[in-house]
Amino acid sequence: MNIEEINRKHFIKTDMFFRVGKGLSSRLLRFEHGIIYLEIEVRSKWTRSVDAAAWTIANSWKNEHPEFKEAVASKVYVIDSRSYDYKRTLLHLGVKPGYDAYKGVFFK
Repeated sequence: MNIEEINRKHFIKTDMFFRVGKGLSSRLLRFEHGIIYLEIEVRSKWTRSVDAAAWTIANSWKNEHPEFKEAVASKVYVIDSRSYDYKRTLLHLGVKPGYDAYKGVFFK
């Protein structure tokens, strides 16, 4: 499984909608043992909770990509740039800031 190719496909197909319309962005870190590992950034446009962001993004990845049809769960690493403005700057500079939350999502 080529992670970079899947991330590129997701960026073009789905992520732009979430970035512009919802204030969420995400990328795949890895997929192993039926678990999708994701990193998401929650921006100021997102008005709901971090839990809702994790659920929304995890389900989007599972439903939009046939590679993950057998996934049973997702581990979501959250960067909350709503609370910490400097994290957006760090991300643009290519520096990886620390995660603000870790969430788990189980699929039916």
